[in-house]
Amino acid sequence: MTHQIELSGVNKYYGAYHALRDIDLKIRKGSFVALVGPSGCGKSTLLRSLAGLESISAGDLVIGGERMNGVPPRKRDLAMVFQSYALYPHMTVEENLTYSLRIRGVKKAEAKKAAEEVAVTTGLSNLLHRYPRELSGGQRQRVAMSRAIIRHPKAFLFDEPLSNLDAALRVHMRKEIRSLHDRLGATSVYVTHDQIEAMTMADHVVVMRQGVIEQQGAPLDLYDRPVSKFVAGFIGSPAMNFIPATVGESGRSLLVDVGGRQEIRLDRELPTGLSLTIGLRPEHLRLVPVEQAMMTMPVGSIESTGAMTYLGSATKPEINVVTADRHRFTPGDALPLAFDIANLHLFDDKTERRMDL
Repeated sequence: MTHQIELSGVNKYYGAYHALRDIDLKIRKGSFVALVGPSGCGKSTLLRSLAGLESISAGDLVIGGERMNGVPPRKRDLAMVFQSYALYPHMTVEENLTYSLRIRGVKKAEAKKAAEEVAVTTGLSNLLHRYPRELSGGQRQRVAMSRAIIRHPKAFLFDEPLSNLDAALRVHMRKEIRSLHDRLGATSVYVTHDQIEAMTMADHVVVMRQGVIEQQGAPLDLYDRPVSKFVAGFIGSPAMNFIPATVGESGRSLLVDVGGRQEIRLDRELPTGLSLTIGLRPEHLRLVPVEQAMMTMPVGSIESTGAMTYLGSATKPEINVVTADRHRFTPGDALPLAFDIANLHLFDDKTERRMDL
């Protein structure tokens, strides 16, 4: 069996509200899948539907080769890790880990041994006799993950597990979660609104919008070939630049207004007068000598982190450039820019779908 979880034509209604729309998704055994999108896009509803915490209104859900429509959560053999940790405050770490085993009738000595083995894997061996109030946020999250691991479930479901942690700890913990996933050979479904988490942790990213899967695939496939303006703007940090444009009279140029009307030459023909949007990622814009410039922009903001310099235009919509070079600029300077046509994205203004060059 190659797929651990399969959803076919899954819909979810809350009264008249259509929360999930015709969801088709196959999750390979052992893969790490991230569900990502803005608030209200349906990603948490989809995760809760997998767990059995929400019933699906239509469609089929298959887990481990068995149809799970209507099957209660406890019989789905899935382990869920929440952002709130959901630990029992009056129990020690060891008691929290063994609780699910004990209520299933596992003997005390056997449960204790299982807890000790999991604790070695997750680095909790020295904390087994502490209470949750005595642990840091990162340690509590490790306990929550350990409690899920000890059950040997068919899949792990993560519901924004790092939201309560500070930025530095989030970076550390996402490495830990991915490393743990690889060691266990687990199947993981991870919900997040943070596209950096999705890009860095997942094998397969599912971008959701208004209850629909907008695009799914390998992280870099979504980054390099977004199917829509929405995906292009959501995936990538800093975000993609969007510049309104019109196809020139020859059909082989784009007219843009970036601190003045400018013309960008194309190597193919498009319908004359067509209104569209150019997409260019900040790192794909290069600073070049004036005579090599494909377009210029007036500098509005300058931010340097030492390793990188972030330049923002004085125009609306703002254009951002990221460069590792250290140049001296002042606001108002005209910035000569070039880019490879292969890195140019075009989006139809009516449909907001990608147009292939």
